Amino acid sequence: MTFATFSTVPPYIVLLDAYNLSSYTCNLHNSHTKIKKDNIDFTSTQQYSCVMIPDFVDIGGPWKVLPPGVHNATLKEVEARFATSDYRKLLYSGFRNGVTALHKAGCRKVFLDGSFITEKPMPADFDVCWDPIGVDIAKFDPVFLDFSDGRKKQKECFHGEFFPTSGLANRNRFFFDFFQIDKYTGNAKGIVCISFSKN
Repeated sequence: MTFATFSTVPPYIVLLDAYNLSSYTCNLHNSHTKIKKDNIDFTSTQQYSCVMIPDFVDIGGPWKVLPPGVHNATLKEVEARFATSDYRKLLYSGFRNGVTALHKAGCRKVFLDGSFITEKPMPADFDVCWDPIGVDIAKFDPVFLDFSDGRKKQKECFHGEFFPTSGLANRNRFFFDFFQIDKYTGNAKGIVCISFSKN
C-alpha cells in the first residue's frame, strides 16, 4: 500500500491501492470514509468531439473564466486555445509532460483547471486532477503523490500541480468538484477534460 499525505487544510490521508489505484480510503479527522469510484461525476457538457472549448464568460471575478461544466478537448485544442504567449507556452509544456507521464502509467482522463484556463494574461500556474482508475503503480512517477512543501517538486517538474480526483480538497469537496468553483466569487465555472485511449 502507498500512503499519500496531502498538504491542504484540513489534513487528510488517502490510501491508494498498490496494484491499480482503483480503491481509496480517506482518514479525515479520525473518521474513515469509503470513497467509491461511482461517486465521481464525469458528466460532460460536450458529447461530440467537434465542439470546441467555449468562449470565456464573466462570473464576477477578476477575469473571465470558462462557462460552468466539463468541456472536452484534445491536447492540441488546449495548446491552441491557452498557449498564446511564451510564458503560457512554458506552462503548457509542463502540463503536456505531466499528463504524458500519467498516460504512460495508464491514466485515461485528466481535468485541467487554474488561471491557465482563464483570461488572466499572466496565469500563476495550472492545476490538474487525474483519474486514478487503471493506473499501474509500477509505471507511476511518485512525484504525483508528493504534496510536501506546497507541492514544490511537482512545480519544479511541471510548472503546475496534480491531484487525484479521489482526493479531498477540503472537508466538503473532492478536487473534481472543488475545481469547478471560482475561488473569488464562489460561483460555478468550467474545467477542461482531456481523455486518452487505453495504452
